[in-house]
Amino acid sequence: MVSQKGYGDRRTTVSALRFGTALGGGLMLCVASAQAQAPAQGPGAGAAPPPVAFPNASAPAPMTGGVIKSISVVGNQRLEADTVRSYIKLKAGDAYTRESLDQALKDLYATELFADVSINQATDDIVITVRENPVINRIVLEGNKRLKEDKIRPEIKLAPRQIFTRSKVRADVARIIELYRRQGRFAATVEPKMVQLDQNRVDVVFEISEGAKSKVRRINIIGNEKFSDGRLRGEMATKESSITHIFSSGTSYDPDRLAYDQQKMRQFYLTEGYADFRVVSAVAELTPDKKDFIITYVVEEGERYKFGDVKIESDIRDLRPEMLQYLIRMKKDDWYNAKMIEDTVDQMTETAGLLGYAFADVSPDFRRDKDKLQMNVTFKVADAPRVYVERININGNTVTRDKVIRREFRLGEGDAFNGFQVKRSRDRIRSLGYFQDKLEIEQKQGSAPDRVVLEANVEEKATGELQVSAGFSSLERFIVNLSVTQRNFMGKGQELRASVDYSTYSKSIELGFTEPYLFDRNIAVGGDVFRRDYNSFNYLNDDRQTTYHQVSTGFQIRSGVPLTEYTQLALRYGLTFDNVTLDKGTFYTNGVCDPLLAGRYLCDAVGNRLTSSVGYSFVFDNLNNRLRPSAGQRVVFSQDVAGLGGDVKYLRSRLEGTKYWNVFGGFIFSVGGEGGAILPFQKGRNGSDAVRLTDRFMLGSPQMRGFDIRGIGPRVKRTPYDTSTDDPNDLVTDKNQIQDDAIGGRYYYHARAELEIPLSAGAREMGLRPSIYVDAGALWGVKKPSYADGTLIDQKQVVVRDILDKNGNLQCLDGNGLISGTVPVGSVCPNGTTKYTNTINPFREEFLGDSPRPRIAVGFGVNWNSPFGPLRLDIAKALVTVKGDDPKLFTFNVGTQF
Repeated sequence: MVSQKGYGDRRTTVSALRFGTALGGGLMLCVASAQAQAPAQGPGAGAAPPPVAFPNASAPAPMTGGVIKSISVVGNQRLEADTVRSYIKLKAGDAYTRESLDQALKDLYATELFADVSINQATDDIVITVRENPVINRIVLEGNKRLKEDKIRPEIKLAPRQIFTRSKVRADVARIIELYRRQGRFAATVEPKMVQLDQNRVDVVFEISEGAKSKVRRINIIGNEKFSDGRLRGEMATKESSITHIFSSGTSYDPDRLAYDQQKMRQFYLTEGYADFRVVSAVAELTPDKKDFIITYVVEEGERYKFGDVKIESDIRDLRPEMLQYLIRMKKDDWYNAKMIEDTVDQMTETAGLLGYAFADVSPDFRRDKDKLQMNVTFKVADAPRVYVERININGNTVTRDKVIRREFRLGEGDAFNGFQVKRSRDRIRSLGYFQDKLEIEQKQGSAPDRVVLEANVEEKATGELQVSAGFSSLERFIVNLSVTQRNFMGKGQELRASVDYSTYSKSIELGFTEPYLFDRNIAVGGDVFRRDYNSFNYLNDDRQTTYHQVSTGFQIRSGVPLTEYTQLALRYGLTFDNVTLDKGTFYTNGVCDPLLAGRYLCDAVGNRLTSSVGYSFVFDNLNNRLRPSAGQRVVFSQDVAGLGGDVKYLRSRLEGTKYWNVFGGFIFSVGGEGGAILPFQKGRNGSDAVRLTDRFMLGSPQMRGFDIRGIGPRVKRTPYDTSTDDPNDLVTDKNQIQDDAIGGRYYYHARAELEIPLSAGAREMGLRPSIYVDAGALWGVKKPSYADGTLIDQKQVVVRDILDKNGNLQCLDGNGLISGTVPVGSVCPNGTTKYTNTINPFREEFLGDSPRPRIAVGFGVNWNSPFGPLRLDIAKALVTVKGDDPKLFTFNVGTQF
């Protein structure tokens, strides 16, 4: 912003531009008119130059007329004299009169190039004296805080190096005022000022007083008897300013919204059967303090109608009335509903479009019977030619290449028009996720009656995603996930992604790339490389100890081909090398994994394994939007076979499906389910489960809300005995000393039902999408782990293990705990020394959670496009659990887009 105070040192003069703008209709606002101000003087400045004068017509001297001898121009600086003379109709040798001189004066002022003009005709030599309007040096905005310069400047027509005129200033003031009115600031005023510079230049300063936002204090409705004021206000986009609407943008006054609310009221009454309803008047009154508006509607409800006879007439030979009869949902004596009429017209138009009649005209003919209070309706389908696609236009794609959009069209130029294929094309383009959801494909008349032009007007949005997830788990403690995805790399529709996961006990990195159209053919290929470093943990007394360390390194290549419009076959091959290790100093005895220290299930998992697997997925997908679906379904059946080389052999099968419905006018209801099973082709080692720990299914958050990560299913719980008491059955109660490890299962299922709740326009603007849901699922089927000697350690027995050296000899410790020598196994250490042993405190180990019994949770969640990125919050309560499950009430996820 440029302050006016800075102009004083330059000995400039600030003059107010005198003008006023009036607005009618009871909503008039006065634009402040500047009074002539005294010249601003800086410190030490001398006398200021005289104020800038505005044009005042100088009356010519009295005369009776004559013949012009010459016309000269005085005072012009930028304009040539011939240019000035070209603006008037007088020429040397012409006769002149008072009227012709007056007209010449008006013509010169009409050019808006001059601040002052006078014509002297004391003799027949005409002298035109002009003072040119100044040239604008720059435009300065002051006081605009709520409306930034990048929003105002495009609306201003004045610009540097243009000629300054009062009419342009008045127009710009009106535009700025209108911008503030659109934001609900009706108390805003704009005072233009002009700062005189040298060389007949000026700076134009718009001093803006924004004022407070004008709210709607009260909405009054007069004449309504069938419905309450509150019920009708609920149908309006405008809301009364109150604490209950603190987050709504509808509390500010908007004259366009006033007309919209009248239409909304009318639509409501028409859906309730009141066909004669009308809004008699709608008046918005500004309070004297210009802070609030009071809106008053006067309505006439009229009588309530029922449907009478409903018929169909069609002039299209291929579209007979009986073919459309199934679209008629209303019946005689049902309450009249205008929305049902509109829906029926749309459905008939779409049906005609399926047969190639893009411009079929379906119009309802109403015959009102006021005596019987019945509305008879006849749907008339006018004759129309079959239509062919002449051209497909795509507008608005600045990043995405045309071919990326065109390949999603289900019809091409020259094809017969098909309304269903147009809708399908729209859904496929939306599902790309590159454009705003409001995308529509317009149908425009082509060069002939049987030609149509399809025009897709897209508005691109951010396709890069930066997601940051944070959480706290009893299994992994603090968890952070960072992933970067670009779903439209270089505008080619390619997907490039990278992710990093970090927690106290796990780390991973993954890179992936997908090309959806290989060599411009409908064949998708992609690949991933990854490294995952996972540390599980255990408790030894009060100390947290790492149990096993798993490092997985590998890659996967993928390919997908469409079978039909809605089905696809995906193929993949993966190769993974796994290395599972344990801390030998903690869980090994004499170089061998000790089940009493680590647990049999961990000892069985130790080692290196190479997994070579091939798999396929059969996909059926007719969702209307893959990112935010509201209708359609998706079903995926997949199988993976491991054993084409490598050390692991199994068959893993999964089936998942989801279906969406748009219900109750804005609610989105969805049900989904998934399940899986893994069948081994080899036996387990040492009697352990044939499916290794790292290949089993896991279930919990975020799939199963209401439970922690891996919070459901088989687990081994090891609880130390309390040796401080005399009761041999006492166990410690400190959770920090209890080992609780999820070990996964062979079989699982998960089902959910969710209802997404629509909110007001203001909440939707904030990106709030709440939902309520029910989750049910289970994980089971793993073999119960065996233990050392086949028994549990209980009754407070203490196990002592002899620690041998690498040659298999007993090690002897001196009084300082240092190894002083070795003796053969079965011998006794010398006097003064003791055997080197490891004492294992008593504990009880339990196998829990291995049950197909459903776990059930209910909850509430909300997605919010917050200022710092997309945020998902969930509060879910586990209603049905099995002993060993790990419930969790609250989870959250946050990310951002770029």
